Amino acid sequence: MSKKSPLLVGITGGIGSGKSTVAKIFSILGIPIYSADDRAKWLMGNDERLKSQIKDAFGDKSYLPDGSLDRNFLAKTVFSDPEKVKTINALVHPAVGKDFSDWASIKTSAYVLKEAALIFETGSNLSLDYVINVSSPLKVRIARTLMRDPFRSEEQVNQIINQQLPDEQKNELADFVIRNSDNKLLIPQVLKIHQQLIRTK
Repeated sequence: MSKKSPLLVGITGGIGSGKSTVAKIFSILGIPIYSADDRAKWLMGNDERLKSQIKDAFGDKSYLPDGSLDRNFLAKTVFSDPEKVKTINALVHPAVGKDFSDWASIKTSAYVLKEAALIFETGSNLSLDYVINVSSPLKVRIARTLMRDPFRSEEQVNQIINQQLPDEQKNELADFVIRNSDNKLLIPQVLKIHQQLIRTK
């Protein structure tokens, strides 16, 4: 008898929305979490095919002499240019998609979570069963991000926000919405979605 594959559930939210915090609550419930952003960074530094593609697209300066990704170079020359952002996403997202598929295929839980900043923007929601959006007020998101990432300027944060779908649009596209503002408790919202997903499975 073949094992049932888990439901594939995406969890997303704009920068500073708190999606990583929400994902940690799901992990406490025993749900495996795939961090697409962390894996993307790992693949960009370790997947030789992807590294070669990035060098072809943006030059050898994309990597430091020790072979590691030059994040400052990419932040200044790539992430400030919408066309270059599209180019790097077109290279990185298929590699992450395959990596996630391989990872999920060996899990035995009722569902797994793919935590990613860009799910609707890249069309990867089409390969998922459900998507959760973590929604938070814009001012709160900017303040959180500047506190968490002191190396970013407010201008850089706004550039990232402008490359992501507006929160309202994500809320409409998502199957579930978690409100992460000061007056909304996270754990009851997570537990409610968790129970629904287990029943669905």
